[in-house]
Amino acid sequence: MTPFIAYDDGRGVLSPLNDLRATFDIRTGAVTTLERIQSLLGGFAIGLFVPESLAALTRERHAAPVNETPPHAAMVVNGRCPLPPPSVNILRLGEAIVEEGSGDLVAAHLAPQDAAALLKGQTPRYTITQTLPAPALMSRPWHVRTFRDACLDVDLAAHSGETAREIPKGAVCFGQHKLWISPSAKVYPGATIDLENGPVAIEDHAVVRPGAILIGPCSVGPHSTVLERATIRPHTAIGPWCKVNGEVGGVIFQGFANKAHDGYLGDSFVGEWVNLGAGTTISNLLNTYGEVIARASVSTGNERSGQQFLGPIIGDHVKTAICTRLMTGSVIHTGAMIASTAAASGCVPRFAWITDSGQRTYRPEKFAEVMRAAMARRKVEPSAAYSARIAALHAGA
Repeated sequence: MTPFIAYDDGRGVLSPLNDLRATFDIRTGAVTTLERIQSLLGGFAIGLFVPESLAALTRERHAAPVNETPPHAAMVVNGRCPLPPPSVNILRLGEAIVEEGSGDLVAAHLAPQDAAALLKGQTPRYTITQTLPAPALMSRPWHVRTFRDACLDVDLAAHSGETAREIPKGAVCFGQHKLWISPSAKVYPGATIDLENGPVAIEDHAVVRPGAILIGPCSVGPHSTVLERATIRPHTAIGPWCKVNGEVGGVIFQGFANKAHDGYLGDSFVGEWVNLGAGTTISNLLNTYGEVIARASVSTGNERSGQQFLGPIIGDHVKTAICTRLMTGSVIHTGAMIASTAAASGCVPRFAWITDSGQRTYRPEKFAEVMRAAMARRKVEPSAAYSARIAALHAGA
């Protein structure tokens, strides 16, 4: 077993993915990056380092020490690396792996003083033993799409649950890949599970309603519900406590999100506490079939995404009205509310309130009221640290 420190170096432009969580807590497949690092290294996190703005939230979510200098030599793994290479496990003291081009650290086995220097933003001493082709680290929101397929395939291959011994009565199942159904999950008669091209995992207390279709590889997270007649296409990972309907393909749901009605959603990321109104639909392919050009933030320019298929990246607490349209490669930042007949495209700022009358800023007190109401539906109360972080984001921090 390899104990390690997960290190969020704060680099790149990853908002809205990391507005309310450390980069290693982003769901980059069926699990978060931190959970995958633990699985691949066969170890556990002995420490977590994050930007100070996220320290209080990270302490609430994890038992490991946060932003405490290690007293001994440690393996440090960058939280922006969704798929650390196997060579991390054999790094010797003083050796490091970096990303080509940026030179950013992927992982290193560091002496105490060098680990302390790195975590303080200083330059540690190490010898580079491997350089990984870029991108090895996430540095833009759409990189969650770049790494999606490989991450989900690894997660499902490492799944430790018991495979289903009997197909649920009345359900249809075919194909040669594995099927995991938690004993506490419920798959209704009339559901279809297609295992021809990949495995399917249905986690604890998940529900698959009549007429729903699951096409592997895909996963349905704990307490989530796939509603009647939904079609869940390959490389979709639904996090916990979601309700999903319509046609969904290649989408990662962080968790606690609702897409409970018809409408297409593809090659996208959906943050927590998102509600997509009935008929909300997206574009994930340009009419030219070319590479999608995207814009990560209002302060950056357009960039090549490296993707032909790329839907919207949707931040936490985003809401859309009925029949909303979200365009190819759009980045919808935390707290935006879209209720316009015109399609939303490009980069939508945090807490934007968009209607046919124009765009203004969501009033903080009204946003907090709606946030609490939405979270209460899942019996969740925002903590003081969570509310403080929301306030800081609204203030532009």
